[in-house]
Parts: sequence; structure tokens; C-alpha cells
Amino acid sequence: MEEQGLRCPGSASEKRYFPESLDSSDGDEEGVLACEDLELNPFDGLPYSSRYYKLLKEREDLPIWKEKYSFMENLLQNQIVIVSGDARCGKSSQVPQWCAEYCLSIHYQHGGVVCTQVHKPTAVQLALRVADEMDVNIGHEVGYVIPFENCCTSETILRYCTDDMLQREMMSSPFLGSYGVIILDDVHERSIATDVLLGLLKDVLLARPELKLIINSSPHLISKLSSYYGNVPLVEVRKQHPVEVVYLSGAQKESFESILRLIFEIHQSGEKGDIVVFLACEHDIEKAYEIVCQEGSNLNPDLGELVVIPLYPKEKCALFKPNDETEKRCQVYQRRVVLTASSGESLIWSNTVKFVIDVGVERRKVYNPRIRADSLITQPISQSQAEIRKQILGSSSSGKLFCLYSEEFASKDMRPLKPVEMQEANLTSMVLFLKRIDIAGLGHCDFMNRPAPESLMQALEDLDYLAALDNDGNLSEFGIIMSEFPLDPQLSKSILASCEFDCVEEMLTIAAMVTAPNCFSNLPHGAEEAALTCWKTFLHPEGDHFTLINIYKAYQDIALNSASENCVEKWCHDYFLNCCALRMADIIRAELLEIVKRIELPCAEPAFGSKENALNIKKALLSGYFMQIARDVDGSGNYLMLTHKQVAQLHPLSGYSITKKMPEWVLFHKFSISENNYIRITSEISPELFMQLVPPYYFSNLPPSESKDILHQVMDHLSPLSTMKKEQKMCEKCPETTEQRCTIQ
Repeated sequence: MEEQGLRCPGSASEKRYFPESLDSSDGDEEGVLACEDLELNPFDGLPYSSRYYKLLKEREDLPIWKEKYSFMENLLQNQIVIVSGDARCGKSSQVPQWCAEYCLSIHYQHGGVVCTQVHKPTAVQLALRVADEMDVNIGHEVGYVIPFENCCTSETILRYCTDDMLQREMMSSPFLGSYGVIILDDVHERSIATDVLLGLLKDVLLARPELKLIINSSPHLISKLSSYYGNVPLVEVRKQHPVEVVYLSGAQKESFESILRLIFEIHQSGEKGDIVVFLACEHDIEKAYEIVCQEGSNLNPDLGELVVIPLYPKEKCALFKPNDETEKRCQVYQRRVVLTASSGESLIWSNTVKFVIDVGVERRKVYNPRIRADSLITQPISQSQAEIRKQILGSSSSGKLFCLYSEEFASKDMRPLKPVEMQEANLTSMVLFLKRIDIAGLGHCDFMNRPAPESLMQALEDLDYLAALDNDGNLSEFGIIMSEFPLDPQLSKSILASCEFDCVEEMLTIAAMVTAPNCFSNLPHGAEEAALTCWKTFLHPEGDHFTLINIYKAYQDIALNSASENCVEKWCHDYFLNCCALRMADIIRAELLEIVKRIELPCAEPAFGSKENALNIKKALLSGYFMQIARDVDGSGNYLMLTHKQVAQLHPLSGYSITKKMPEWVLFHKFSISENNYIRITSEISPELFMQLVPPYYFSNLPPSESKDILHQVMDHLSPLSTMKKEQKMCEKCPETTEQRCTIQ
């Protein structure tokens, strides 16, 4: 049934919308005037502050504000609404507030509002900004939920969350009954979680006709979204402002030098405004940061200070959005240079940006299911990404975009849309989630772009090896418990195995440390030797996983015995460790421990330091990471993968690299194919231990190699009883049975 609404003033200049049937004023002008005189905030019942009106004027200047009436009418009369708008038009902050007004008008009878974001920092910053604009408390009426951090209560009306967190919520509440309006923001980013939500919500909308779905996207994806969801209303917002585009085609071959030259030329020109530089990868960010800081200190101080801000999109870093006081001060005394990479577009929130420098290429991770490894490839960005980078320029006056490529390159070499993550990533976690959802009857997912069949088969095969699937291809009891952890399935399996091997406490620490950002600080030039000297104090002879435990335990000891947070930060600085990363590891570990207790897994007392405990930790690790084993084939540190013929070296920060002791067999946590084929976070294992724990049907499927022959000899030397057990398991789980199980609904 269509809902009809009318407008009722909630303040002098803002309009709120209420259905006629629930409008308590019933057309009485005196009642409306009385409400207006009180100036009460309907969300908390308190009078509006003066700051509310200041921010309201800013909101009314946003390009999307003109479309409020159109949006509200479409929201009232339709189940799905698509909002198309350029970057920074206001759709991410205003649309959720309007949806909250709608839910308030019907007394939250269908639930509150949730708005998804692809990036963690964006979710946090939007929640803070919107709580300020709505004149309510963060964490109460407005909140946010990101991995390992929940700033909401049961009373929260509007919550921002990362798309993967809403996806995880569907495991316990498949039809998302707590929400009356779901907003999928930045859909054009095409993350795996957003694509999965787009597909699953089709079924949820059919089951819940009262539920509203809002899809926010850049204009480039609108035609595809319209065909995917059918004939649904579209609200279009355009942010028009002049931008001068300068193509520097000759600069592409020497892009790094051109970037540095442009930064200093802009600064010396005296033109006001901050600079944003889009580089290819994080390595380039670090390199540019060091050079610009070094060279910037030699510039004429009369031009103002050059403040360099590295912005890493993948980390939980602060967004580039200073407060009002800093904004004014920086315009007078400072010019900021923000160095970022692909996906950093949504993290730039400052109106002071007047110059953008774009290299036009990015380094992407593309997963190869045949070798179970990522390849780091450099390729042109898409035309849609290039357009979004243009749109972040400040709207108060004309900006200037420097493209370090030609117009011909933009039209011929750049693809129209950003690559879909689902077609380039490891899908094992996604398939585990879909299998879990299938228990609730939502196993079918109509993807906007279907993933490659080979990637799906590899994901199913891996889950089968990890014992997450039963003989019918459904989730086993192991698989159900594994899906409870917000981790990679291999890491979840290692935690479950640690219950059997009495090393849960140690395995939780390892899981937290490898999930958090890198705990080692980026080193300034000349500090390498001092840093290595400090890091050697944490090295453990058994491997890097054990070294991470040492670092975490040292951090915990300092945190418990320090009088202030400054002491902890100083300790981290002195030892060249990343304090934010260690703090995050502490938070992650606490949540993982809470999950272990909630599902009542056995948890033994910590015994780190004993030989038996070290062996048990390796057993737990091997239970999850038996697919990530390598052997030093020539005794000089050239490690050949057991699953394929790629050769890699230990990372320079590995304890084995520092001590120059290269073990023959190692278990590793990460491997990417790039210029330097490094395996990261490695620990020594014995082939005997590997053969005791590897699933026999996985071992039988390994390609022929010298390493496999050595392992066969090891198996022959194992006890006859062990061999009989393995043969029995191989009969139970033959390749034909495995092939039959590897099907997805």
C-alpha cells in the first residue's frame, strides 16, 4: 500500500516528513506553532543547541539538499530508491538522517536505520559528523559498528557500519529485523560484502515488504544497478564546480619525479589550497613521504610550512578532515600535502583541497586460485575512479587537476568501471558465510557480477580440506563454529585446533597480531640498524609467530605497569613499534576471547615458553595452514611452495633473515607474487609433524615434486598404525567424493 505524507516544520528552516495517518497535529496550526516555539529535538526531546543551527546552514548548502523533497516522496511510495551523486555531494550524511526522520514518523515500528560503508574510518567519521548535525550523543541515538569496535546501544536509531559487519549480522538475524531502512553506500566501490548484500537483500525485501532499501552510488554504476534491481526510482544529484584539468602525458614515464616537482612548484607559486596526491601503492606513499619531508624543510619559510600527511586506505587511520580551528590555522600558516593511493578517494573530506595530482595507475592484488596466492599487478585506474578524484576538489573556488597521463590514455587504456573485487579476490570467507546463511534459507545469492567458477571451486575445496563441510557439502559442526570468528577460515581452524592442543591463549595472541596492522613501524632513513637491534630482543628461535607473542607480551607488561598512556607510546617509539597496531591487537584479542567463551570452547592455562607448548602451537598452526608450506630447495633461502612451483624468499624482517639461520621447512602466513616474492610471518616446522597433521586427501592431490617425494619417505618411516589410519581416511575421503561435495547452491 502506498504511503502518503505531508511536511511538518520541526524548526525554522528544516522540514520533516510524516505520514498523514500518524500526524498528531491533524492540521492544527496552533499545535504546529507551539512545537516550533519549543524548538525540541524529536530524537532526544531536548532543545536544539546553537551549533545545530550553524550546521543546518552548512547542510542546506550541500548539493543534495535540493533533492530532499524528491527523495522523501520516493521513500514514502517505494521499497527501493537509488540515489546517484558525485563525491562529496552530501548523500552519505544527509540521506541517512532523512531516513531516520521517516522511521521516527512511524514510531520505529519496523526498526531503525543502518548505513553501510566500505572503509572503517569513513563509518566512524560519518557517525561523528551526523551525531553532531542531529544534535544527539554519539553512541546513543547515532552510533557506529566496525570490526572489533561497537559504539551503539539497543536504543540507537541510526548506525553506520562497515558492509562486512552488516553481512555478519545476517548470520544471527537473516532478515535484519532490527532495521526499517537499510542504506548501502558507496556501492560503486564494488567490495565483496556490498555485492553479497545487494544479492541477499533481494530475498529479504520479498520477505519483508515494509523494509526500505536505499542504494547510494556514483553516476557511473547507475545503469547497471537499474537493470539489476528493475524499474526503481532514481534521485540524481550533481555537484557542479569548475575544475581545470591539465594532462601531462610526458610525465608518465618519470611520474615520481614529476609529482615531487609539481608539489614544490605549487607551494612556491603562493596559490592557496591543500594538495592531494594519488600514488600507485603504499610503498610509493612511504617513499614520497620521506622525500617531501626532507626537501620541504629546505624551502623558504615565508611560504608557510609544508605538512605531509600519509593516508593509507587499508589501515584504520584518521580521515583527512581537520576541525574548524585547525582548518583556519592551516590556511594561514600551512599547506597540507596528502599522499594516498587507490580507494583513498572516500577518505578525503576537506574543502581546502585545491590541487589534485593523479598518476593514473594503481597496484592491485589479484588472486590466482590455481596457486592460492595474490599477484601484485600495476594497471591503469578506471575512468570512474579518475572522475571521482576530480570531484574531491574544493567547491568554494576553482580547483586544478594534474593528470600524469594523456587524454588518449584515459580514453583507451582506462576501463569504464572499477574492477569488481569478487572477481579478483579469494572467496573462501565469502563461501563460508553463504554456507552459513543457507542454514537460514538464504543460500541463493543473485550476484550483480558472478564470481569465476574456478575461484568458487577453489574456495569450496579449501573449506573441505579444513573440515568445514560435511559429506553433503553443507557446513559441518566445525564449519559452523569457524564462521563465528570474524577471521580468515584458516585462522579460525587454527584457533579450534588450539583447543585440542591446549594452546588457546597463545593462538588467540597470534590471531590478533596477524589480523591487526603491521606492528613494526615504518623506518626513517638511517634508522634500520637501530631498529634491528631493538627488534632482536623479541626474536624467538621457533619462528615469527612466536616472536609476535613475545612482542605482544612485552607490550602488555608495559601497558599494565605504566602510569600513563604516554609511557606506552614512548616505549613503542623507542623500540620502533606501531603503538596503534598493538592497541588494535589488544582489542581484537579481547573480542576473540569473548567469542571463545561465548561458544564454550575449552581454554587451557597459558604455558608459553615450554617445549611442549611450542610444539602444540605449531600443531595448531599446521591444522589451519597446511596449504602454506615451503621448502628451502638449495640451502640458500630459495623456498619452493609445496602447492605450486613458485620460488620465494623470507621477508627481510623475518627473524630467520635477521639471524641468517634458514630452516629447511617453513609454514608461512602470507605470500604475494611481485618483484620480491616474499613469504611473511614464517615459522619452522618438521616434515614429520606436517605428515601427522595434513589431511591425507589434500596430500594426495599435491602436484609431483621433490618435496612431495621427501614427504612420502617421511610417511613411510612413520609408525604402521599411523599409516593404516591415513589410508583409511584416504578411502573415506577419496577425490571423487570431494569433487561431488564441491558444489554451491
